[in-house]
Amino acid sequence: MHPTINIAIRAARSAGNLLLRYYDRVDTLNVSAKGLNDFVSDVDKASEQAIIEVLRKSYPDHAILAEESGEHGRSDYQWVIDPLDGTTNYLHGFPQFSVSIALKHKGVLEHALVYDPLRDEMFTASRGAGALLNDRRIRASSRKVLTGALLGTGFPYRELVHLDPYLGMFRDLISEVAGIRRPGSAALDLAYVAAGRLDGFWELGLSEWDIAAGALLIKEAGGTISDLSGGERYLESGNLIAANVKLHNLMRRKIQPHLNEQLRF
Repeated sequence: MHPTINIAIRAARSAGNLLLRYYDRVDTLNVSAKGLNDFVSDVDKASEQAIIEVLRKSYPDHAILAEESGEHGRSDYQWVIDPLDGTTNYLHGFPQFSVSIALKHKGVLEHALVYDPLRDEMFTASRGAGALLNDRRIRASSRKVLTGALLGTGFPYRELVHLDPYLGMFRDLISEVAGIRRPGSAALDLAYVAAGRLDGFWELGLSEWDIAAGALLIKEAGGTISDLSGGERYLESGNLIAANVKLHNLMRRKIQPHLNEQLRF
């Protein structure tokens, strides 16, 4: 395993321990709204700080893009951090949330980690070296048809302007597949695609810190990820489709007729 991944694992475990410590007493946390249906708590901020402290010890010159505190510094190397993906789940005691950490070099994703502290599942990947769940190599699903597929998604609860196009996508896909799940942590959903637990995934309106680590996991597990038009701008747009190549193309055919001008990249 690459030394950089080992540092990221240390940071993720530090954050995960903190999340578990407060999981049964979330009523003691201060919670505020950042926007429509978008919340932040003391534990989000403390988790982020715990990650940054570990990364800074080994890589003091690296830049950071973090969900709660924004951008720190400028460098060819940039860590992309979501300290608690699934805050709403966490605050309700719903057991689906994760820590997401990725490292980019000159804009290219090099290392990635998604950690589920409740299940102690650590999904990791380094560019060109494959993807792992704990110490076991993982591969994306090989399913070639929508029939029988299990898909993941996320509802556009922040950008309701996209609700009608999304519902059209949902309607056309659900009529073809075995099931669609909406667990509530996009980073973990993408890790599940990499591990073959979900055959595919799509969502609108995500942020870079939701996507970055999961995107590399999927690529290194033999899958593909794109924006809704099949391009590479998913980190910018926050709109994405992920699956193996064959299933990705089938999903995109169902999704594309519902794209408005804002969703065409």
